Amino acid sequence: MIMGILMKVEFDDITISTRSRTEVVDITSRVEGTVTRSAIKNGLCLVHTVHTTAAIAVNENEPNLKADIVRKIREDFPAGAGWAHDRIDDNTDAHIASTYIGPTRIFPIRGGRIVKGTWQSIFLLELDGPRNRQVVVEIMGE
Repeated sequence: MIMGILMKVEFDDITISTRSRTEVVDITSRVEGTVTRSAIKNGLCLVHTVHTTAAIAVNENEPNLKADIVRKIREDFPAGAGWAHDRIDDNTDAHIASTYIGPTRIFPIRGGRIVKGTWQSIFLLELDGPRNRQVVVEIMGE
């Protein structure tokens, strides 16, 4: 006999106020707090920004590396590079960067904690700030 496992789903909306046009904001503790409050022991944690000019990334929370990330984004997706969309809204660079980096990351949950490496942090990448940003955290599991 196969027994079904009761799946639980929890949501949390996190609001982040950014201060710069391009910025790396560590949201790890807020995501981990949501996982803890959910009481889900094993499952998945989805982290998603609902904006087309922001992204979610995972990397080390070291100030020089965060500055390097901002520098690389600006180099690879330069503002004012003659983008067609800039005729409508002067932020094509942010839209393209978001498309390549992506709005979503998924983490396993084991033993009530996000499975991530020692140096891994979860970041909201602001690409067209400053703004108030919304990040949706969905936790699914048992």
